[in-house]
Amino acid sequence: MKINRHYLDLKESYLFSTISKKVSGYKAEHPKADIIRLGIGDVTLPLPQVCVDAMKKAADEQSHAETFRGYGPEQGYAFLRDAIVGYYGEKGIVLSANEVFVSDGAKSDLGNILDIFSEDNTVLIPDPVYPVYVDTNVMAGRRILYMDACAGNGFLPMPNPAVKADIIYLCSPNNPTGAVYTKEQLAAWIAYALDNSAVILYDAAYEAFVSDPSLPRSIYEVENADRCAIEFCSFSKTAGFTGTRCGWTVVPDALMMDGVRFNQLWLRRQTTKFNGVSYVVQRGAAAIFSEEGQRQIRANIDVYRENARVIAQTLAECGVWFTGGENSPYIWFECPNGMDSWDFFDMLLHEANVVGTPGAGFGENGKTFFRLTSFGSPDATKEAMKRVRAFLKK
Repeated sequence: MKINRHYLDLKESYLFSTISKKVSGYKAEHPKADIIRLGIGDVTLPLPQVCVDAMKKAADEQSHAETFRGYGPEQGYAFLRDAIVGYYGEKGIVLSANEVFVSDGAKSDLGNILDIFSEDNTVLIPDPVYPVYVDTNVMAGRRILYMDACAGNGFLPMPNPAVKADIIYLCSPNNPTGAVYTKEQLAAWIAYALDNSAVILYDAAYEAFVSDPSLPRSIYEVENADRCAIEFCSFSKTAGFTGTRCGWTVVPDALMMDGVRFNQLWLRRQTTKFNGVSYVVQRGAAAIFSEEGQRQIRANIDVYRENARVIAQTLAECGVWFTGGENSPYIWFECPNGMDSWDFFDMLLHEANVVGTPGAGFGENGKTFFRLTSFGSPDATKEAMKRVRAFLKK
């Protein structure tokens, strides 16, 4: 018997586990400390009422033999996939329901999608980056190339014709930097992918935060993306489903390699390894696409947008360079005097009792940067920024 030794190549612990241990240790030593957490991207507002009502109704249906549902379709119930197709239609994107796969969140599918790719593929990943992209490929032993995301390119790296890759990870709005690609920039990536017979794995988990109408909320707003891109979306940040778990993945019929449709490969994988998201949760998710559901999630997102504005304004007043905060729930800023981000984390925790995320956890290029999220409550965010302002002006 042999283990998968690639797991031994992973860092000892996941980024947010390390943060949790540090905060727990500090809290144990200072039990009266009022710690404000603006680190992990978890939401604080409750589920929209329209979702709760729909799930209650669905749960009640499960208590009656005539409306009970057991195993559902692995790809997702038609009522939810059709609603998602309609959502894309509002952006001028034409999809068919068979191209939509309901998931338990973008994170799972971003890792699971690798099942349909050879381990011999070379992967191109931005640095800094959401750690899941890196770790899931390390687990499989794939060769990873990093593209340089930095202040000089606005943390939006562009394709280098001299670099050849098979799988490309793009996230827009970006986690952790909050930067957003334009349609023209995505068009350049699509051209690169087509020239290199590569596939783009496009993480659009934060698309609902894009308020600038000139910026794309889906890669499929750009011509030929359906020939080279798979898109991952989530209800987690849009509708507070971080604990409820639901999302979707789009695998276009037009996406083919060597005469094989990726859609069929993914369907075969899902029917073997995935039993689908629960009926109750899918009813709650479908309610988001109703007129009232859209009104309620916009109200929630507006709260987080205002939090982002407060954070960005504070940093600007302190003369700190940052990206994000607009069209994104994340604010990515430079640590004072080129300080190491873990040192800054410790100082901010101990002196201001505010928790953020060290940029070093997202890659080499994040070593002197720091991420804050706008997912706290308005009062907590304002208090945190009051403390941060005082800390930075010392």
